[in-house]
Amino acid sequence: MLLDFPKHERYDLSSQIMRCSVSMLSNIAEGSPRIDKPFSHFLDISLGSSFELGTQLLVAKHRQYINNELLKKLEDKIEEFQRMTMGFQNGLS
Repeated sequence: MLLDFPKHERYDLSSQIMRCSVSMLSNIAEGSPRIDKPFSHFLDISLGSSFELGTQLLVAKHRQYINNELLKKLEDKIEEFQRMTMGFQNGLS
């Protein structure tokens, strides 16, 4: 997907997309050894990164770097991540 972005986007939009996706997982890993309330904070940050990723993908679609089919596929995966993460987070309370 990101290889199809124009070269001028290599350090802008495509880089931001990569940072968001890495942040989603990294915050879960960083928070995992903590107890419930602090861990929940890291899950919030991870969820925030997932919403940011969705926004970046909308920008990519608007700029015609990705098509509707790919956008839908990625949005579905982000929504699944969000549902699972929120469900897990609710179980911590």
